[in-house]
Amino acid sequence: MQLPPKVFGISSWMADSLRTDRSGSFEPAILLVDMDSFFASVEVRDDPSLLGRPVLVGGDGRRGVVASCSYEARRFGIRSAMPMSTAKRLCPSAVVLPGDIARYASVSRQLHGILRDITPFVEPLGLDEAFLDVTGARGLLGSPFEMARMIRSAVAEELRLECGIGIGPSKLIAKLASRDAKPRITDGGVVDGLGIVVITPEEVVEYLSGMDVAALYGVGPSTAATLSRLGIERVADLAEIDPSILVRHLGSSHAHGLVALARGVDPRPVVADLVAKSIGHEETFLEDVTERPVLEQRLRRHAVAVSGALRDSARRGRTITVKIKMGDFTMRTRSHTMVSGLDDHVAIFEVGVALLGSLEVDDGVRLLGLTASNLEDSSQPTQLTLQMPASADGSEPVSATPAALQQGRAALEDAVAEIRDRFGPGSLGSAAMLTRRGVVVPAQRDVPFGPTDPDQASRAIQEP
Repeated sequence: MQLPPKVFGISSWMADSLRTDRSGSFEPAILLVDMDSFFASVEVRDDPSLLGRPVLVGGDGRRGVVASCSYEARRFGIRSAMPMSTAKRLCPSAVVLPGDIARYASVSRQLHGILRDITPFVEPLGLDEAFLDVTGARGLLGSPFEMARMIRSAVAEELRLECGIGIGPSKLIAKLASRDAKPRITDGGVVDGLGIVVITPEEVVEYLSGMDVAALYGVGPSTAATLSRLGIERVADLAEIDPSILVRHLGSSHAHGLVALARGVDPRPVVADLVAKSIGHEETFLEDVTERPVLEQRLRRHAVAVSGALRDSARRGRTITVKIKMGDFTMRTRSHTMVSGLDDHVAIFEVGVALLGSLEVDDGVRLLGLTASNLEDSSQPTQLTLQMPASADGSEPVSATPAALQQGRAALEDAVAEIRDRFGPGSLGSAAMLTRRGVVVPAQRDVPFGPTDPDQASRAIQEP
C-alpha cells in the first residue's frame, strides 16, 4: 500500500498506525468510524459495472446537488454538496444516479449492528459515521486498535464496503484522525487510505498545531473570517490566545470552547441511543411555485411522509413547523405547539396548511418543508380541547381540531398500516397518493437531493 504524503505535518504517525498498535490504555478511548463515499460506494457495490467510473449520487435537475461521489469523480474536483450542474461540467462522463435513501438506511442499520457488537456506546452521525467509546471493551476485545481492525474486517466481509477509523482520546481527535485514515486525491490519482489512524494523548497538541482553524468544531466560514481578521489562521495560533480577548468577537461560551479545542481539550462524551429531536421532510421545486393550491397539495404529501416516520419511531410531535425558502433564498417559518402530540397525517396537514396560510408566497417558493418537533412517546394520552387557527389573526378556525382528528383516525391509521405491511406500500392510499405510476406513498427524505429529472420533477408538482 502506498503511503500518502505528509498530512498536517505528521506523516510518521500515519506510517506507525499501519505497523504498530499505539492505542495503549489511554482513557477515554474513542473511535470514529467513517464510511468511504458511502452512497456512491453502495451503488458501485450493487452494480459492478460502475467500478472504476466517476459516479455521482444526487439530484440531476438544475437545482440538484451532489450527495456523494466516488473517488474517481473527486479527481475532477467534485465534492459533496456541489451543485450537480457544476459537477457535470467538471466531469461530463460521470454516471449520475438519483440515490435510494431507504437502501442506504438499510445498509446503515447493518453497519450499526456491527458497531454494537463491539460496544453499546455508539453515537451515530448520520447514516455513514458513528462515534464509539470502547474504553470498557478492552478487557474483552483487546486494544482500541485491535477493535478497529475487527470493525474494518467485518465491514469489508459483511457489507463489502470500506471505512476509515480514527482513534483518539476525544471526539475531536478521533474525527480528525478518521479523515487521515481515508483515501486521498492527489495529482497522480487516488491514494489508498491507511484505514486506521491512532493519535495518543501525548501527540494531540502537535497533531493539532499545524491545522487550519477550520478543522475545529464550531469554526464555520463566519467564525473563520473573524479569526482571520484577528490574525489567527492556524490552530497553534488559537491555542496561544487568552480566551478573554476573543469574547467580544465570538461571545464568551464560543470563545472559551474554541480555545479549549485548540489546546486539545474536548470533554464531550459519546452519547448512545440519541433520540431524534425532530422529524421532517422537505422538497426543492424545479421551478418556483406561486400557486397556493399546488403548495397545499405538496404539503399534504409532506404530512404523509412525516406521519409515517413518526409512527415508525413510535413518536408524536407537539410542535409543527412549516418552512419555505423563496426564490431569493430568504427563509420564512411558522410554528404551532399543541397540547398533545400528533402522528396522524390529516391532523398534521391541518396544522401545516393553517401555518402555510399565514405565509406570503406570491414571490415564488423554491423549497417547502414540514417538521414535527417537541417529540413525545406515542403512548402519551391525547388532549382534545385545542383548536388551531387557520390564519395569523385567528379569524378562520379549521373545521375540526387537529387533536380530535388525531384521536378519531387512530384506528383507521393502524388498519392502513397493517394492510400496507401485508400487501406492500402501494396497496392502499388516499387520492393524494395516486399518480400515473399507481399509488405512491410519500416517504421521509424522498427526492432529498433536489429534483432528479426535469420531466419527473414537473410531473411531481402537477400530479395529484
